[in-house]
Amino acid sequence: MYTILTIIAAVLVVGLLAYLIVNKIPKGVRPVISIVLWLLIAFLGYSIYTAIMAPIAFNKEKVARYSKVIDNLKMIRDAELAHREVTGVFTDKPSDLIKFIDTAKFAITETRNIVVQEQRGALTIDVEKRVVDTIGFKDVRADFAGKNYAKMFEVPGTSAKFDLQTSSVEKVQGISASVFEAKVDKAVVLEGLDKDFIRQEKEALGGVDVRGEFISVGSLEDVKTGGNWPPSYDTAEEKDKNE
Repeated sequence: MYTILTIIAAVLVVGLLAYLIVNKIPKGVRPVISIVLWLLIAFLGYSIYTAIMAPIAFNKEKVARYSKVIDNLKMIRDAELAHREVTGVFTDKPSDLIKFIDTAKFAITETRNIVVQEQRGALTIDVEKRVVDTIGFKDVRADFAGKNYAKMFEVPGTSAKFDLQTSSVEKVQGISASVFEAKVDKAVVLEGLDKDFIRQEKEALGGVDVRGEFISVGSLEDVKTGGNWPPSYDTAEEKDKNE
């Protein structure tokens, strides 16, 4: 808004000076006024250039900061999914989740069909049943090799930490499902940038933008584990998984 007002004011001043030069200013003073006019034109040009480049620079910095934040949220999501696979529920304790990665193991199972005989009254019939056998175990930590999961709850570029919460929702009548959400306010991530742009960013409705006031993954109201960012923040492999 300040830039727009500056441009409008400069245009009005330039127009006024041009009128005065032509109609009111003595010829002897006109060279000085001309220099002032050229300076104002240069200032106006710079203001227009700044007004055009400011949102471009903001978006470039925003994407760079968001990408780092989203990488951590993806790690949190993967850790929560692993925790649910092993324990049956999500957790809202960051330290427990990090410890879980370090110590827990996935069960490696094998499914096979067997035929058993069952007595049905006077008849003996063959019934096919599915049997799941545990044939080994794999460290959860192996899925996080090369990732700094010990610091995944730290919001990159800030001193803040992600807010992590869990709850349960009724997926179908009488059956509840564990849910989680990890999030951070966009204003925290974008601290130090233009406040007007930050305000607009917090009002984003989606599309090519991160939706809403927060960057988040999961939900406390619905059974979902996706994030609120657009596909441009995902790799080709991750996009295929989400389709």
